[in-house]
Amino acid sequence: MLKNLKSSSLLLPLLILVLTPLGVLADDGPTPGQIAGDNAWMLTSTCLVLLMTIPGVALFYGGLSRKQNVLSTLMHVFAGTCVVTITWCVIGYSIAYSEGTTPYYGGLANFMFAGFEFDPEGAGLPVGVDVVFQATFAIITTALIAGSFAERIKFSSTLIFMAIWSVVVYAPICYWVWGGGILSEKGILDFAGGTVVHINCGIAGLVAAIVVGKRTVASYKYAPHNLIYTIVGASLLWVGWFGFNAGSAYGANEGAGMAMLVTQIAAAASALSWMLIEWFTKGKPTVIGLTGGAVAGLVAITPASGFVYPMGALVIGIVAGAACWFFSTVVKKSLGYDDSYDVFGIHGVGGIVGALLTGLFCVPILAGVEPGMEQLGIQFFGILMTIGWCGFATFVILKVIDMTIGLRVSNKVEQEGLDVNLHGEIVD
Repeated sequence: MLKNLKSSSLLLPLLILVLTPLGVLADDGPTPGQIAGDNAWMLTSTCLVLLMTIPGVALFYGGLSRKQNVLSTLMHVFAGTCVVTITWCVIGYSIAYSEGTTPYYGGLANFMFAGFEFDPEGAGLPVGVDVVFQATFAIITTALIAGSFAERIKFSSTLIFMAIWSVVVYAPICYWVWGGGILSEKGILDFAGGTVVHINCGIAGLVAAIVVGKRTVASYKYAPHNLIYTIVGASLLWVGWFGFNAGSAYGANEGAGMAMLVTQIAAAASALSWMLIEWFTKGKPTVIGLTGGAVAGLVAITPASGFVYPMGALVIGIVAGAACWFFSTVVKKSLGYDDSYDVFGIHGVGGIVGALLTGLFCVPILAGVEPGMEQLGIQFFGILMTIGWCGFATFVILKVIDMTIGLRVSNKVEQEGLDVNLHGEIVD
């Protein structure tokens, strides 16, 4: 009997080993299935973010333009996508994500893809997917700026500005926040680009609107030519934003799910906030107000999307809608600058609101830090750093272009329309 007991005791561990799933006995990291699922989600997210620019931003801006400038507006976005794709892959990614010798500027270790290891058998996120996913962020940031000086700038000047700005301004600030630079060292919270994308493009848009100057066409002629384009573009932005925010979780995981939920809540809350204020003050709710409010909420939740719970997102959305409405209407009218499609009022202000409120509503289990005045101070420091460098560099770039090839079209071209004069095409 003792012999049988000994035999049983030897067989029992073997039986347990055979019958127990491998993952229960050892935690050796993600399974091949998990890796494949994460990669599939990142490929999908990349497509969604690109969808935000072409056609999302293109249609959103195109619908807001005058009929004689709609093709010019679409060209800015489409051609800008091409330009920034090249600058990002050649040098921008390296500046943003290579190890630098200072906390302000990344290195050139990956210039023109040097040092990249394209390993099809490697585990984890393929480097090619990371490069193109991050490229879509650089693309939309630069494309959004075009909405500030639309309908009066030379096409050639726009392309030169986009190429230089994406390297000199966007890539370094990306390094500061996500590449291990100074703001990353300080502990700033920016899950998906409130600082890197939206404050950045908003400040650039404000500077550009001031430097380029106002449109000369009478204000009553600024009426958007096709609000159907605008609401379709806004809808594409909303859908694509799930790739923006949930994709920044870098996997098909619980963090991505929460980011998607809070993104939806903030967008809806902000859209209603803006619409109700407009309804109360003007007596009628408008398509422009509703869509602008939705985009404002999407902007504001971007830095917070991986760090807050639903009720925090609700507050962020409500505040963002009210703040962006105020700056896009009252402040813009009072100060007199011509930000064609409210790049600063929506993206700049929305990004600032979102960055600050992230410091107040972040959840320790998600963010790894406590909410409060200390984190609020860090967020504020990041905002000031971004405003300072972006504002200064954008001003210099525009002034250099203006002194060389010029920024604006002639008054005659502006009045007749950029489409026929710059591109030889018209919309019937």
